[in-house]
Amino acid sequence: MTQALSKYRICDFTGQLAGAGATKWLGVFGAEIIRIEDPVREGRWDILRGANPFVDERRGINLGGAFNNHNVNKYGITLNLRKPKAKEMLKEIIRQSDVVSENFSAGVLKKWGFGYDELKAIKPDIIYVSNCGFGHTGPYHEYRTWGPIVQAISGLTFTSALPNQQSAGWGYSYMDHTGGYYMAMAIMLALLHREQTGEGQWVDLSCTEAAVTLNGPALLDWSVNRKSVRETGVNANRSQFIPMAPHGIYPCSGDDHWIAISCRTDVDWQQLASLIDATWTRGFDKEDSRLENQDELDQQLGSWTREWNKFELQDALRERGVPAAAVQKPSERIEEDPTTHAWGLWPSVDHTEIGKVRVDGQPVHFSKTDWQVTKAGPCLGEDNIEVFGRLLDMAKDEVQQLQEEGVI
Repeated sequence: MTQALSKYRICDFTGQLAGAGATKWLGVFGAEIIRIEDPVREGRWDILRGANPFVDERRGINLGGAFNNHNVNKYGITLNLRKPKAKEMLKEIIRQSDVVSENFSAGVLKKWGFGYDELKAIKPDIIYVSNCGFGHTGPYHEYRTWGPIVQAISGLTFTSALPNQQSAGWGYSYMDHTGGYYMAMAIMLALLHREQTGEGQWVDLSCTEAAVTLNGPALLDWSVNRKSVRETGVNANRSQFIPMAPHGIYPCSGDDHWIAISCRTDVDWQQLASLIDATWTRGFDKEDSRLENQDELDQQLGSWTREWNKFELQDALRERGVPAAAVQKPSERIEEDPTTHAWGLWPSVDHTEIGKVRVDGQPVHFSKTDWQVTKAGPCLGEDNIEVFGRLLDMAKDEVQQLQEEGVI
């Protein structure tokens, strides 16, 4: 099958999640991703190499599960850019590429002699896409970030809390994933522009500004009304900008089992109340009453849900048309949920050192040009002979000589 992006080649310096996640999207739809790494300091450009999770007791630079997950369908080569020969090889790869992508701190690629002006001199219509915490302009552009830093400065951490509790924050770097989605869109839009005009360009992406957009009405409410979501205490489980109640997470029977329930309309509530079948529900028949008395409503509803198995309650509510879902643990979502198989959400790959292992699929399907995961993440320099032979017309012994000289 000819895939949607088969004609494009990406010269890729991205790492971690915000960058590697972006080029993964392009790779599973057919783009050729040539991932460049430093052979001298293994994993210097990507902390995920050799980092957990692991499949067993083995440890090493090629055994990081997260690295493999975010780098499927990519070729892995090494170039020691301290060496003039390696820089010349990189220039030739750029000449044969459509995009140069990276998510280093601002200015790193320029320090190596491959800023946008230098890239244009190599290939005038090249698309250069950079993705860093604060972009390449503005007062913060020199500062480094990680996911929690981005979430804090963007306002997302502030809105994530329970009443009378401190800002909760997010223990995992979800903004790296979101930054990757924005980066993938940015690359595609720049490619579309070049298809129409023949012009390349520099796309400068700020992961922090991408995070700000996720605040939505919370920031709009402040800009118009000077109203903060934390003025009267915030319950991050409740719906603040599309009024509905109940809207939250409620306890179920067993240890750490919960269910999410959302009633948008009086009809939703009436269906829920019919299952509860208790006199206390009558005081909440109208939306205004439910919204004005959410503390009491949540307490009563939580006492009732606590007697239920979460999946049995989920099914009972869904039969009545009430939006509800059990809060699933990893084993339940991956092994037991039928959508795992129906959507192909976790395909398997055969990794050179790890062996057969599951990776993330993509949450979309195309009827004509669907995504395919056909190649595991590369071990360090795994594709040197194949890529340098194909793009630079180098023989195997020449590649091996470059390795002995420390060029690759």
